[in-house]
This record gives sequence, structure tokens and C-alpha cells, in this order.
Amino acid sequence: MTHYILTLQCADRPGIVRSLAQGIVHANGNIIESAQFSDPITGQFCMRVRFECPDNSSKLVRKTIVSELMQYAPALNLRQAHVPRRALIMVSKHSHCLVDLLYRREIGDLAIDLPVIVSNHTDLGPIAERHGVPFFHIPVTPDTKPAAETRLRQLVSEYEIDAIVLARYMQVLSEPFCNDYFGHIINIHHSFLPGFKGANPYLRAYERGVKMIGATAHFVTVALDEGPIIEQDVVRVSHGKTPEELVALGRDVERVVLARAVNLYAEDRLQIAGARTVIFD
Repeated sequence: MTHYILTLQCADRPGIVRSLAQGIVHANGNIIESAQFSDPITGQFCMRVRFECPDNSSKLVRKTIVSELMQYAPALNLRQAHVPRRALIMVSKHSHCLVDLLYRREIGDLAIDLPVIVSNHTDLGPIAERHGVPFFHIPVTPDTKPAAETRLRQLVSEYEIDAIVLARYMQVLSEPFCNDYFGHIINIHHSFLPGFKGANPYLRAYERGVKMIGATAHFVTVALDEGPIIEQDVVRVSHGKTPEELVALGRDVERVVLARAVNLYAEDRLQIAGARTVIFD
């Protein structure tokens, strides 16, 4: 038996679940796991189904299922569950998120392939080398940014990348790039935004006496740090923590939140509905 994961999104109306189930039955499939949500804000119906089927041709199985759903004009994705998603990691100089993702992948806690790392600096090249992952240094300046993104697009195509993970990549992607890969670029940042923008946010948080350190993972959009939120977490702190201790706690929260977000993407448990995400746990 071949296991498949199917995700579906369309305008909500009666009969979608029945038609999808009929399509899976006609493909001789058996549903193992199913979750659905009707978004009251956008009117979108979102669904994730895991099923098994004796046919190992994704193209034929998809054709059978889609034939039952044509009246709903859904956005439908189908993939074999044993074929992992592939992510390109982008970094600058901070290593904590990169190291954590590589470690989780190596011990089997992250259900995604990480075949390539891209950076605008050379600092983290040795980490990539130790893990046997190709490392590409693509410097970025205002003058070279178009050429840098052209090279990035080439790598996305060459390595058959599904997701781009900004693991503390400290450059802003262009509007065309964000639009072309919408829903496939994941970013992580501290939770002080928009209050403490710019340099030294932890020092400014310390000076203001914040009581929580947190992180947010979200999809990247043209609006900087305002894309649909995927995952968040916080840890409480007290006045006794030094700025350095706040930074250390921030690193911990960032790496955990980013790993959760990447895993949700890897398992097709994310769908975008308007300005927010639907998460199928």
C-alpha cells in the first residue's frame, strides 16, 4: 500500500467532504486520518487527509480524485507520504536555528530534507561542511541583490526545493521573490516586534523590564514581518535576568518555534486562509 497526503482548499459549500471521500473510494483508497476547517472570515474550506491506496501512481490517483471535485474548483495537493519535502535554509551569522534544524533532521525529529544551505556570509560554512550539506555563499548588496536572487532561484530549481527557511537570515527579500514563493518561505524572529525594531532589541527589552521572551514563525510576505503566523511561544522572565541571559533565552525559543513551524510545513499541516493560517495538529 502507498500512503498519500492530500490537502484541499476551496470556497466552502455543501458536499465537498462527500465528493472527496467518493474520489478516494474510486481510487481504491482507505482514509487513515482526516481533519477539516471552515474559516468564517474568508469562507474558505480547508482539509487534510491521509489515506492508503494500492496504486503508486500519484498522477492517476490525483486524476481519479479530482474528477469528483471539479465543481468545487479546489486548490489540491497530493503527494506520497514517504517522499519528504525539501527545504533550502538561508542564514547569515547566527547559528542556533541552523544547528538545531540539522540536528533534528539527523536524529529523525524533523520530517524534511535539508539538501542545501545559502548564506550572505561565509561564517557558517564550516557547520554545513561538518553536516555534509552543500553551502553556497551569495553576497548581497543593493547593487547585487537582483543577481543574488536570480542565483537563489536557480538553486531552488536545481535542488527541487519546496520551502525556503529563513533561519535568522538578515536580508529582506524583494517583492517579486516574496510574491513568487508566497506560502513557501518561513521566517523566524523575536516577539518584540513591532515595539523594539532594529538593533539590540533584547537590551531595549531589558531596559523596559519586559516579563516575557518569545518568538514568532510566519510565512514571508511583502509586508515585512507581517505574514500569516505559523507558530509562537514565550518564556517568562524576571527583572533579575541580564541582557545576555535574555538573548540566550531568545535563542532557545527561536529554534524551538522555527523547528515546529518547519515540521508543520513538512507534514502538510499548514494552509493559508487570508491573513492567518489553519493548522491541522
